Amino acid sequence: MGCGERKPKKELVRIVRTPEGEILLDTKGKVSGRGVYICHSTACLAKARKAKKFERSLETAIPDEVYETIAAHLADSLEGRQSED
Repeated sequence: MGCGERKPKKELVRIVRTPEGEILLDTKGKVSGRGVYICHSTACLAKARKAKKFERSLETAIPDEVYETIAAHLADSLEGRQSED
């Protein structure tokens, strides 16, 4: 969404709008609903948020709490990846 790079699904994080209208972070990729993908980068998230790409793709307003949850998940996953190196 943010950077526009193509990557394998395993390297991306899925954000989904459920049929009930709830916005969730889908770490397993199995939640039903309309989904968008973002890479594991806070810069990519910031770029997508600024351009309102999630709102357009998911056709709904995204609360700040959802962005905070996504940012926290990305930060945690980046720390985990760095500790593996």
